[in-house]
Amino acid sequence: MDALRAAFFDRNDDLRNGWWALLYMAACLLLMSPLTLFHLSQAAFGFLSAGILAAVGLCCLRLQKRPLRELGLGPDRRWAPDFGFGILCGAGILILAALLSRGSGSFHWERNADVNLHLMLTGAWLFLAVAFFEELLFHGYLLQRAVGGLGFWPGLILMGLIFARAHWNNPGITSQATLVWATVNICLAGLLLGLGYLRFKSLAWPIGLHLGWNWTQGNLLGFAVSGTTDAPGWWRVVFHPGHAAWLTGGAFGLEASLPCAIVCGVAVVALVLWKGRASADPSTAQAS
Repeated sequence: MDALRAAFFDRNDDLRNGWWALLYMAACLLLMSPLTLFHLSQAAFGFLSAGILAAVGLCCLRLQKRPLRELGLGPDRRWAPDFGFGILCGAGILILAALLSRGSGSFHWERNADVNLHLMLTGAWLFLAVAFFEELLFHGYLLQRAVGGLGFWPGLILMGLIFARAHWNNPGITSQATLVWATVNICLAGLLLGLGYLRFKSLAWPIGLHLGWNWTQGNLLGFAVSGTTDAPGWWRVVFHPGHAAWLTGGAFGLEASLPCAIVCGVAVVALVLWKGRASADPSTAQAS
């Protein structure tokens, strides 16, 4: 009986983090399933799903008697500046990766006359919904439970791998090489976003970075976004004959390219070296 109890509860008689993660996912799936019955826009589906993820996460924290601010959405004076800084960081990473890729001579840009301000703002709204949904899913409550149960780096790496695996079935993966580079880049992005939550003590910076990354890649620079979005960009990418997909990402977007891996890797190292804010880390749960 002691061994069975130890499989569910830790030394403090608290339910282990792994079981909380499973309960959280089961509740989210149950509540999100009815959304598929309605003809919702992508943005509406993303925001409603994010709302469900947030509500279930808050309920779980309440049941655990943990501070609700741990979810990373609590309003404070730093949320808006961190969100804006995240947008700039995400945009900067993709612009640097694009310039490195452009330097290889694999493509050039042409101005897309069909794109106007309305399309740019519509794209930003959609990617804001995606950012809220994916950050709450991968780097909110589940990341907290992974770090609490496995430790800082094992939990962070596990969620990075899960984040990358979730993109394997996306369109645009046309070869084994594209799959490898996409996995490397999205895993690095997952580490960067997870570190952002743990360092900034909220989801403001990761959500902003996610938005800036996707919008810049697609709506500004004209690349595909994780192979799923082929929305017209302010600029149109014209690939040169015989270009190497590992330098441009091809149909998957820059997220499947070597230049993106280089820039994203440098960003991860920079965030690792920065120790974060001095306040207690809200993501650190009791070890289980």
